[in-house]
Amino acid sequence: MDRYARDVLAPGWQKSHLKQTRDVPVELDLVVEFGEFCGAVVGWENGLVLLEDRKGKRRAAPFGPGFLLEGQPVALRAPLRGGPAKPKYTASGSRASDGPVKARVALPSRIYVEGRHDAELIEKVWGEDLRHVGVVVEYLGGIDDLPGIVAEFGPEPGRRLGVLVDHLVPGSKESRIAEQVYRAGYRDTVLVAGHEFIDIWQAVRPARVGRKSWPEVPRDVDFKKGTLAALGLPNKDQADVARGWQAILARVTTWRDLEPQLNTIVETLIDFVTQDHLDD
Repeated sequence: MDRYARDVLAPGWQKSHLKQTRDVPVELDLVVEFGEFCGAVVGWENGLVLLEDRKGKRRAAPFGPGFLLEGQPVALRAPLRGGPAKPKYTASGSRASDGPVKARVALPSRIYVEGRHDAELIEKVWGEDLRHVGVVVEYLGGIDDLPGIVAEFGPEPGRRLGVLVDHLVPGSKESRIAEQVYRAGYRDTVLVAGHEFIDIWQAVRPARVGRKSWPEVPRDVDFKKGTLAALGLPNKDQADVARGWQAILARVTTWRDLEPQLNTIVETLIDFVTQDHLDD
């Protein structure tokens, strides 16, 4: 055997010891590393691959080299067939399942909201998520009833109560009632969370109804009827209010149509009432 038959200084000798990058067609759920980020492929479009890690954090990376697959360098390429793939998300922004998801048996914990309109808005945006974790939403009918409802519910670890309240600002009647609930000994098992809006209607971004801001309604005027009047909609009776709300609700399709404050509060309430059941 001739030990010197091959020229060791031929072009490319400097990289001969390095691992070769191989092309890999992209596919959903393929787990790769890109820099310090490790995640599964959840979609691709316009020359970018979208990765999502186990905590739900996402990062986009361009097709081509720079990825590691099982520790080996690869270049992700567009699939040989099919168009761009996009991840599916629920209206709340959570990653949606690829197939039908059976609703869980309802947890003993609950979320209460002040009225029917609040419940309808929560259902439209977070309904799929709530069914997935088994949380039922019920409505109070009025904040004045909260202390009695809490006492009757009997919150305890594993049976928590989250409450969404309108106009929960310092010094308000709502804040005093919330404090009354906490003083009764339920501070660890009840979370009363609220937004600053007079009514849940204002949690919808005003741009969705063609305005820069919601109209200011005098305190001696019914808020809902006054709002409808300012929007140029019928506002004489409760039937007009119901139709007006349905017209507003129809403009809401995802969390992006809502004020960030409400999104944060609802997600916090869901986390609170499910924290004892994360391993179920």
